[in-house]
Amino acid sequence: MSTDTLDTRDEIYVGGVWTRGSGALIESVNPANSEVFATLHGATTADVDAAVAAGLKAVEESGWAKKLPHERAAVLHRISSAIEANADRIAELQTLDTGKTLAETKALAMSAAATFRFTASALETMEDALTSPRGNYLSMSTYEAIGVVGAITPWNSPIASDAQKVAPALAAGNAVLVKPPVWAPWVSLLLARICEEAGLPAGLLSVLPGPGRVVGDAIARHPDIGKISFTGGTSTGRQLGHIAAEKIMPITLELGGKSPTIIFADADLDQAVAGVLYGIFSSSGQSCIAGSRVFIQRSVYDAVVERLVKGAEALRIGPGTDPSTQVGPLVAHAHRDAVARMVEDARLAGAQILCGGAAPEELRLQAGAFYEPTIIGGVSNSDVICQEEIFGPVAVILPFDDEADLILQANDSVFGLACGIWTADYRLAWRTARAVSAGTVWVNTYKQFSISTPFSGLKESGLGTEKGRDGIRSYMHQKSIYIDLSGASIPWAGN
Repeated sequence: MSTDTLDTRDEIYVGGVWTRGSGALIESVNPANSEVFATLHGATTADVDAAVAAGLKAVEESGWAKKLPHERAAVLHRISSAIEANADRIAELQTLDTGKTLAETKALAMSAAATFRFTASALETMEDALTSPRGNYLSMSTYEAIGVVGAITPWNSPIASDAQKVAPALAAGNAVLVKPPVWAPWVSLLLARICEEAGLPAGLLSVLPGPGRVVGDAIARHPDIGKISFTGGTSTGRQLGHIAAEKIMPITLELGGKSPTIIFADADLDQAVAGVLYGIFSSSGQSCIAGSRVFIQRSVYDAVVERLVKGAEALRIGPGTDPSTQVGPLVAHAHRDAVARMVEDARLAGAQILCGGAAPEELRLQAGAFYEPTIIGGVSNSDVICQEEIFGPVAVILPFDDEADLILQANDSVFGLACGIWTADYRLAWRTARAVSAGTVWVNTYKQFSISTPFSGLKESGLGTEKGRDGIRSYMHQKSIYIDLSGASIPWAGN
């Protein structure tokens, strides 16, 4: 794949101005072959200060927050159309940056376009509310822009995650500072070019690549940043939560997961096995919602495990540019090695590696950050490998005896992000879905999403809501207004 037609100039986007960053050099490495395909100077705290100042100025001078909803929506619709028109270009760049398959990165680009389109439509139809009065007055609940907000996005799905933060933040009338991941900054910068060409007023969007401990921290701590939305690891989310608490600032956190996938004995086992394989091994397991703990009812345990192992071993590993690839490389060698260490630690602690557990031996894959789809058995739910997020193509399998045993094990986790349930009994599915602590539950499917449906996590998996109409409201302040209708003076004043 050539980078000649892709946007990989050494420029960041600061308050509507393309400029070379004053921070450290970032080398972007194609994880499929370890080749450096672009370099970029990142942002610094000075760039953050400049971006915030430009955002404040843009909100005021452009009148963005005061525009009628349909006027802001018109810009979002143009951005949506531009993303869709550039979907192939976005997909190629994201595959270079993250190693994901072109099929997945194209789907992520189309998802981003859909996010801007839905958000524009939702914005046009959102309403303030007249509330029930308790006296002779008119009362209403209205919503107003926060001002300048920060969006810190992950490397595993940059364009989709960017859209899920940028679209509602802009719809709400704000300026946005995006801090993309060091491992995958290029698609976020391309999105900035698309927004610029679509007519977004200058200064309302900045894209500031750089280390989280420098750029992300500076954004979160800046006194004029009124909200942070973060997707990433739980430890970083906890640090940002402390900063938000100190500032009394709203924050949205989408964090880690160790999601249970449950196969009951009455399930369509072919459908369930295919769904479980997709839920954990698509995206090479680099997904916060990956179904990484697989609970199988004991009466079908051996038969399902045999099918899962056979299915995992048959998955095609290769570069994301190969149309036949199902499992691409991990995002970087350092991450692949961290995954391998966790698997080896589990093996040393007595776990059984039923398949995978190593880098592939094929010569054509040696230079890349590849890791085989791995299934681990012989473990207890309390083991480290069953409790800590791996963020790689690794599943642990555990038997359960009955519904009560299953719920106890499934909820025995600090996380509560997602859950998959496979059963033919809709009553059982409903009971289990309500009993499992998870923000999203799928029944006889997995990784199905709609931008119109709110997404959130429980426990250490997150705080607040993204997507849906609530996603737009999360970037706004609520205000109550009372208008007297009686004309009477206030008795307390003695008139």
